Amino acid sequence: MSVMLRALWHSRGFIGGSVQRDFQARYRNTMLGAAWTVLNPLAMIVVYTVIFSQVMQSKLPGEVSRFGYSIYLCAGILSWGLFAEIVTRAQNMFIDNANLLKKANFPRICLPAIVASNALVNFAIIFGLFTVFLLVSGQFPGAVFALLLPLLVLEVALAIGLGLVLGVLNVFFRDVGQFFQIFIQFWFWLTPVVYPAAILPPALRDLLVFNPMAAVTGGFQDVLLHDRAPDWAGLLPATLCALVLCVLGLRLFRKRAGEMVDEL
Repeated sequence: MSVMLRALWHSRGFIGGSVQRDFQARYRNTMLGAAWTVLNPLAMIVVYTVIFSQVMQSKLPGEVSRFGYSIYLCAGILSWGLFAEIVTRAQNMFIDNANLLKKANFPRICLPAIVASNALVNFAIIFGLFTVFLLVSGQFPGAVFALLLPLLVLEVALAIGLGLVLGVLNVFFRDVGQFFQIFIQFWFWLTPVVYPAAILPPALRDLLVFNPMAAVTGGFQDVLLHDRAPDWAGLLPATLCALVLCVLGLRLFRKRAGEMVDEL
């Protein structure tokens, strides 16, 4: 682990440059350029707020704020979006960067760091605008907002661990990537993002303990909507899952790195 951390530190310039190039390439040849990074998430927040809080008058059980469901929905979708982006990009990171992997002096552990950094930049822009909305609407949760940081660390660890495992397997079994694209759609709807867990039958609600993202998105919703700390005890299974996936992913990566180069 210490060797990998030193490799990441020595390659921080390369990682930062890769993130910057990816950001610039995304909006190259567009008239508005980087302005799209603001317009896209702003449109999402406006749509959710207007449609769900004003037009549909969606309410949550026990929630009196007219923005309650909009905040609940945005908190869930933003946290899920970060997780999904990291895992989806990580499962193809070795295939997409085959030429770099074949270079003997290339620090391969940089690839997961670049994937996570790119996703975090996108998340920071969108979440920053959402925070402005909370401040303007008078719905900012207060000091408990700082508790989002450990939740964010847990979510990134969970996504990177799963992404590493899928990324290595996808090099040897390309069906893995295709299957996961289908699976993650079901996973989204099996996670209380657009609906509250309270509406589920007790038997299904008990099964959420096996869904680590249910606890993570629930933590974001607790902080941003209910102005309370996440259920730390409920996050323990997700934490253990993240640790197991990270260890498994790193072991697979180190053990199969040479074989991946040959396969690619």
